[in-house]
This record gives sequence, structure tokens and C-alpha cells, in this order.
Amino acid sequence: MKYLILIPDGMADRKHPALGGHTPMEKADKPEMDALALRSLTGVVSNVPAGMVPESDTANLAILSYDPKIYSNGRSPLEAMSLGIEMAPDDTAIRCNVVTLSGTSDDPYETRVMLDHSADEITTEEADELVKALNEAMPMEGRHLYTGVSYRHCLIWKNAADKYNFARPHDILDRVIGDYLPKEDDGGKEFLKYMKRGAEILDRHPVNLERVRRGKHPANSPWLWSPGKKPALPSFSEKWGLKCAIISAVDLIKGIGICAGCDVIEVEGATGNFDTNYRGKAQAAIDALKDHDLVYVHVEAPDECGHRGEADVKTAAIERIDHEILSVVHKYLSQSGEDYKIMALPDHPTPIELRTHSMEPVPFFIYDSRSEKQNNIESFTEEECRKTGLYIPRGHDLMQILTADDSAKEAAKLSAELPKE
Repeated sequence: MKYLILIPDGMADRKHPALGGHTPMEKADKPEMDALALRSLTGVVSNVPAGMVPESDTANLAILSYDPKIYSNGRSPLEAMSLGIEMAPDDTAIRCNVVTLSGTSDDPYETRVMLDHSADEITTEEADELVKALNEAMPMEGRHLYTGVSYRHCLIWKNAADKYNFARPHDILDRVIGDYLPKEDDGGKEFLKYMKRGAEILDRHPVNLERVRRGKHPANSPWLWSPGKKPALPSFSEKWGLKCAIISAVDLIKGIGICAGCDVIEVEGATGNFDTNYRGKAQAAIDALKDHDLVYVHVEAPDECGHRGEADVKTAAIERIDHEILSVVHKYLSQSGEDYKIMALPDHPTPIELRTHSMEPVPFFIYDSRSEKQNNIESFTEEECRKTGLYIPRGHDLMQILTADDSAKEAAKLSAELPKE
């Protein structure tokens, strides 16, 4: 048995006037998802436990069968693993976005507005120059900023607080940042100092001056969030008896894979944005399925489009995932001569109207080549999957359902009454 898990990050959404009162999943031309869902076990699932923040680390840990209440320890330590950073027990990893704030360093920092959490999805090459500038201008023993991908970077800070409650930059878009900054009287003094000084350094950096000249948002401030200590996960292969490969452009997902002992496969041209190498991911999945039991393909594009409020682009991202990844890999599996299952679902919603994550259950389907099921849904959408009445309250039970000989029977055991909207 071969298993394909496809995660279009943040794909689930809410109906939006820009799409004629539809969601991107409803609007998208996605014949492969729709056709498979019509012959699959379908329903909705909560990947993020109540009381936890709906972040990608929490949700993807759950999908890979790790209970977030036990194993979620902030996203940055997982990203550090992907970057090959050796963390000591007293090191704290902190995510550091390079963001776009309104105004300049001549303006009081507290009065500036969060315009863009990704600085127009700055290139990694440009961001690397900014990271170097921050390290050179603010040297400190036991503290170093490591370049990640695009706007996503990792600050290692020895003996720093690992439970500090930072604001997530994508949660405060278009808001004045003053109320969301680290506070001097609650242990955040040094964090605030780093962010303010960093903004002064980046404001007139040549990279940003050139970006402004080209009509791009400048990456004019570091923004710290999601701290944590060195992570540890039980081996996925020992837990499930399956050899697993992870395909993603995002350090967070790669880090989960590394910590779980999975093979992490790099794809040239995979960016974590809309312009990612969809076909390259499909081919990588096909190659991996030849010598792995399970392949986990994560695509960040819909999530980024949701954060940017781009309804049409999010819809287009879903279409490209369907046409250039799912249909290609499914064709290979159907001709392989082996039994296979395909599970597809977003990790969490990223509604265009909110431009951040939300807690609604997300739609899923599990297709089994051995026993196609006929159901009454019309397409793979949030509303149609909800209509089935199947609700899995704990995302970390999905792997048990997927790998069961009879997924429908296992899902019935682990289901609960669907919460009201």
C-alpha cells in the first residue's frame, strides 16, 4: 500500500464577495480533487485543539499523528532543525520575519502600522543581505540570526524566554503596532530593543532602497514571534511502520520531518509562494513513492495568498495544485499496479477576509483505490464536506484512519457530533 498526503496550506476559507459569494475552493476549477472526493470518505476535521493557536506547526504535527498538546513547542525550533542549526538545551529559537512597517525610522516605532508580514515575499537573496546587516550591527555572544527562506528567519538566543507571548505579524495587518509590541515590564525589554534597533538598521539599507525604487515593499523591521526550545518527536517510521518522505518549501514542515526521522526532499524552484515549482513537487512525489511508503506533499501558496487577501490568486493556486500536482501523481499511482490511498486536506483555514488563520474544521477526503465509495457530495468544498456529517475532532487521529484497513469504519469510531457553525 502506498499513501499520498496532500496539504494545500490554508486552502479552506469563507464565502467572499470578491468571488461572487463563493470560497476559493468553490470557485476553483479542480476536477481531480472533485472527482476523487466523490469516490472517497469525506468529512471535516479539527487539526488544532481548542485553546491552541491555529498555526501551521500545530496543525501539521496533528496531521502527522503527533498530538499538539504534547508535542507543539513553537514553530521556530522546528525551523531551526530544517536549517541545520544545532541547538543547545539553553538556546531559544525565535521566528524572525522581516516585515514592512509604515513610515521610516524617523517615526516613533510604536506609531507605525504593520503593512506586510512578508515584505512583498522578499527574495531569499535580498533577505540574506538584511540578516547579515542585523548580525553585524547588533553583535552579541549567544545570539545569532540565521537566514531562512524569503521573509522567514530564525534567531537563536541563549537563555532567552521561550514562552514569551509575542504577537504574530500576520494577525495584526493594517494595525498600529504599539499595542502588540513586547513590553519592557513583562520580560520583553530585550526583545523590544532588538526590534527597534533592527528597524533603524534596515530602514536605509541598500537592499530596501532598491526595493522601494522598484515599487516593492521594503523589509524595514525585524519582527520576533513563536519562541521555543529544542524539539523532540517520536520516530514516524517506528510509530507506523512506514517509510515517509516530506516535500515542502517551508522550513517549518521540513523541520517536523527531520525531527520525526522522515526523509526531507528538496525541490529546485520550490519557493513557498504562488510561483513555486508545482510540477517539480509532483515529480519529486512520484520519485519518492518508488522507495517510500508514504509521501507528504505540502504546498504553502494558498496560505500566503490568504494572508495577502488575494482571492483570485488563492483560487489560481488551488487550481495549479489540482492540475499540476494531484492529477499528475494520481495518474502515476493509478498506473503503478499497487494499492494506494490519497488523503487531501488543508491544515487550517486562512480566510481572505481575515488575512490570518482561523479555527473552523477543515474539509478532507481519503480515497482508497481498493474500495471506491459513492457519496452525495457535489464537489470538494468546505460546505459539501460538512454536509456529510462526519466530524473528526482530533486531527492527530487522521493517520490512524488513513492507515486502517477500513478507513470508514475507523473514522466512525473516532468521530463526534459536528459542532454548530
